[in-house]
Amino acid sequence: MQGMLVIISGPSGSGKGTVVKRLDPSHGYALSVSVTTRAPRAGEREGVDYFFRTEDEFTRMRQHNELLEHAVYVGNYYGTPRQYVEEMIAKGKVVVLEIEVVGALQVKEKFPEAVLVFLMPPTISELARRLQCRNTEDRLTIEDRLRRAREEIALIPRYQYLVVNDEISEAVGRINAIVEAERLRPQRCADEIEFFSGN
Repeated sequence: MQGMLVIISGPSGSGKGTVVKRLDPSHGYALSVSVTTRAPRAGEREGVDYFFRTEDEFTRMRQHNELLEHAVYVGNYYGTPRQYVEEMIAKGKVVVLEIEVVGALQVKEKFPEAVLVFLMPPTISELARRLQCRNTEDRLTIEDRLRRAREEIALIPRYQYLVVNDEISEAVGRINAIVEAERLRPQRCADEIEFFSGN
């Protein structure tokens, strides 16, 4: 079975991190860890949640073509290390990128076969409530995130799938189902087709 790239995007507070961590490992997932220049939040670990780097270090990675994509989000830089993604796809893994919309569309240009899933909460008011309950940012940052969320939602038509994250277990189940269906597309089953055709 060929490897696959699945990109999960959505507004800050949509629950992307929580959903990604609960994906069924039997699907052969490999979770990519992003690089960021933002400060770690309470409980976040280097190399597990993010690779935390200075702006100078991030710039060097970008200049050496070590990032598959990169973007600025609410004043901080984010990017996806290229080598890990390419190695895991070559091994037949389902590589999951949890990245924002601009980065997702950059990756889609380089990997047209990538599957784009947009995750969102049931309402904007619920999104605001989740952001406030995190207690990690001030009011102005939350307002920036809500403004950015509306811009991201406008780009949903560029995605192949939309999953509403009302109940986490249901959202996880839908993403697992999307991956299972995508793996059955004939273009991802070249080896099986070749076997049955006798070539």
